[in-house]
Amino acid sequence: MSLRCFEASARFLSFTKAAQVLYMTQSAVSKQVAHLEDSLNTALFERTLKGLNLTPAGKLFLSQTQYILSQIEMSVLNMLAHGSEAETLNIAVHPTLCARWLIPVLKGFSKLNPHIHLDIQEQINSSEIENHQTDVAFLYGDGVWRDMTSVKLFEEHSIAVCSPDLLSEPFSCLDDFQGHVLLQSRSRPRAWDEYFQLQDFVNEQPFIGPRFDTFYSCIHAAMTGCGIALIPKFLVEKELSTGELIQAWPYEMGSSQAYYMTYPTSMAKTPKVACISQWVQTYLASSSAA
Repeated sequence: MSLRCFEASARFLSFTKAAQVLYMTQSAVSKQVAHLEDSLNTALFERTLKGLNLTPAGKLFLSQTQYILSQIEMSVLNMLAHGSEAETLNIAVHPTLCARWLIPVLKGFSKLNPHIHLDIQEQINSSEIENHQTDVAFLYGDGVWRDMTSVKLFEEHSIAVCSPDLLSEPFSCLDDFQGHVLLQSRSRPRAWDEYFQLQDFVNEQPFIGPRFDTFYSCIHAAMTGCGIALIPKFLVEKELSTGELIQAWPYEMGSSQAYYMTYPTSMAKTPKVACISQWVQTYLASSSAA
């Protein structure tokens, strides 16, 4: 209860408003927070005549408290939704890879495995993976992560794409890139420079252009005519087939890295990890056969 009193007080910077939300008295909330501060031997609030302010320690503790409370809430909801026999499989995956690849892969999984509840986090938190707080992660890299087993999924080949409204037809030579906006991806900051270098071409401004956090945003920027994006080909196959995007230049840039499914080696034989691993590998095998 002291954590909830602290979180509500910190959110509103008021014991009175926190008490109203928690259906408690103002003095009870204040006492709970004071007890927490005594236990931590740290002041979490600065109390002034004008109200409350968080101390530096309080600001740090607030983010940790909110995470803890959200995890508790999710655990309660999972138990209510799935009962005591259900297991939660925590998955971490990059947002675009999730939307464009993983979701189609997982189609039908929950129906055939009702005892496994999927909890998918669409961001990669390296500390959670290293501390084994994530059961399975879908990562791009060299396949080597400490204490992790890696299963290679597929390689990456990047292509330059844009809206057909931007180009009536593909470029006839690399010089045609000059003067066009190059959309940048934060996860591949040197991609355009490498793209041109591998073709022995000098582009004087390979790093200049709008920068986006995800390939998903880059794809949509390209579709709306904002510029040319360098995107892994498998992420834009649908748009290429429908004509929403065209390949501006035929070159496909390979990579020394690839996409992997990884999980803690210590969990390799746990039923939920073994189940998702088998599901993904079966999907890849059937896709290759097709």
